[in-house]
Amino acid sequence: MPLPAAKPRQIFIQGVTRDGRTFRPSDWAERLCGVMSPFRPGGARTGVGAHIGYSPLCVPRVINGVKCVIVSEALRAVEPMAWDFVLNFARDNELQTVEACLLPDEPPD
Repeated sequence: MPLPAAKPRQIFIQGVTRDGRTFRPSDWAERLCGVMSPFRPGGARTGVGAHIGYSPLCVPRVINGVKCVIVSEALRAVEPMAWDFVLNFARDNELQTVEACLLPDEPPD
């Protein structure tokens, strides 16, 4: 029986600098994800409303009160330069990063 394919790892870029300061501007995560929105499986969307929506490979989230951007390593296969861009953004702005896995919300009882 073949092993299931490993899910791409996820990098969480946290809106906190290495020295503990909150990163500004407050909408940094939405801006970064907006820039990354064309980079998605199957390529950029076209037509009416194509500019609306984030790529599933780079999404903003608030986790425990901290703004984050969750970047899937699958972005590297879609566009290596986009992958490098988000990692360099984190490094250049001294943002904390962690490799993790976003767990789905549990269904209500």
